[in-house]
Amino acid sequence: MNKAELINAVAEKTEKTKKDTDAIITTVFDVIADALASGDKIQLVGFGSFEVKHREARVGRNPKTRESISIPASKSPVFKPGKALKESVNK
Repeated sequence: MNKAELINAVAEKTEKTKKDTDAIITTVFDVIADALASGDKIQLVGFGSFEVKHREARVGRNPKTRESISIPASKSPVFKPGKALKESVNK
């Protein structure tokens, strides 16, 4: 499911216009991204949590040349599903 399909599905279930639904979904995604960028963790009980994980700098290898390369430290957003979401997927 892509964003347009998500908007259509939510608009149909909520009986809102696609334009209003698009604005709401875009705003929710923006708020999540802003919260993660500022270092906050988002917990949605029953659904899951979003947080930022820090990856340390490390040495890797170029698989083609086998040359060692330095991989810098980075931050990566992660999603951890909640119990209710896991159970609904595993039915």
